[in-house]
This record gives sequence, C-alpha cells and structure tokens, in this order.
Amino acid sequence: MKLLLTSAGITNPSIHSALEGLLGKPVAEASALCIPTAILPFPGGPFMAYRFLSGATANPMTELGWKSLGVLDLTALPSIKREYWVDAVQQADALLVYGGDVVYLSRWMRESGLADLLPSLHDTVYVGISAGSMVTAPVYGETYDDPQAPFVIQEGLGLVDFAVLPHLNHRNHPESSAAKVERMAAEVPVPTYGMDDQTAITVRDGVMAVISEGHWQRFPS
Repeated sequence: MKLLLTSAGITNPSIHSALEGLLGKPVAEASALCIPTAILPFPGGPFMAYRFLSGATANPMTELGWKSLGVLDLTALPSIKREYWVDAVQQADALLVYGGDVVYLSRWMRESGLADLLPSLHDTVYVGISAGSMVTAPVYGETYDDPQAPFVIQEGLGLVDFAVLPHLNHRNHPESSAAKVERMAAEVPVPTYGMDDQTAITVRDGVMAVISEGHWQRFPS
C-alpha cells in the first residue's frame, strides 16, 4: 500500500503533486472511497461528515475532481456482506480517511475488518487527514487541551514505522504545540513527526519522504 499522510488534506501544489505521483495518474482519472467514520463521535459529527463528503471543509480532498467518489462508513461494514465492500475497496484507487477521534477510528478499522485488508492493497493510495494519518502508526500518542490530562498512548495499525502528530503549532490546536508534542513523543517508542497543515508524508515501498511548503519537526523516540 502507498500512503499519503497529511495534516489537513491536499493544501498546496507540492502535496497535490505527491498525490498524483502515488496514484500514477491525474486525480481526474482516479476513483476514491471516503471514510468519514472518525468524525462521527464528535458533537455535530453527522453534519461534519457531510461537509467533508461535499467538499465544504477546510481540508481539500473530495473537491479535487475525482473521476468517481464513494462512501465507506466503517461502522456499517460488519452488518453487510463482506464481499460487497471488499470489492468496492479493491476497485478504488484511493481511500480518503478523514480526521476526528483517532481512538474510535482505530477501533473501527479493526472491528470492520478493513485493517486486515489494507496490507494486501498494493496499488491503493491511503490518504489520511489528521487522525486518519495518526492511526497508521504502530503506536501513537493522543493529546488533549487539558495540560493536566495524561497522554493517551495507543496501539495503531502498524502501516508505517513512525508516528504522526498533525497541526503542529497551529493556533487552534494548542494540544499540538512543539513543546507538548516533544513531551508526548518521549513516551512513544517510535519516532514522531510533528507537521503543520502545509506538510505531508509519503510512504512508497517502505521509503518515506516529507513533502512540505510549511514546517515540520522530527522528535526521536
């Protein structure tokens, strides 16, 4: 599987070029499935999911001009015939995994069966936004606004050998300040990449690269 792990979507030409490089063709010739599951536990989650699907968020993704788009809600998969949704996933060029609650997303990646399928999708591009990127780590740290709250250290999907912390030093994400990310990274047994909303990471054939028109920082484990 090829991966494009973003903080906030396809926010600049460099990340857009990286996406098409992984796809091996223009977005206009590619099909994608949108996975909004992580946003559903939030207050107003159903409305935020619709905004993502309709391209009305600040995270450019569905509005890029895909040849076709579908929706894959992970919570529904255990109740439908496996061959139906597996075929849809295998036919898609890209999986667009939205942000939200990374712990909830990790749970449903496993309970739905998608986590087991992902390693077999050699030609598919996994595109993560925020929590959708974080969940790919072998172990990730979750941060919260409350400075007294402990970090949540959780097992991820292990699709990559590092952790991602999005929205680095964003004014609306005080939990992602460089100082707090550094403290959290010390508790995570793999390197952590803090990246701002103009940065992404690609992984292809086990080789990772940082794509950035902004700022990022690597925090050793």
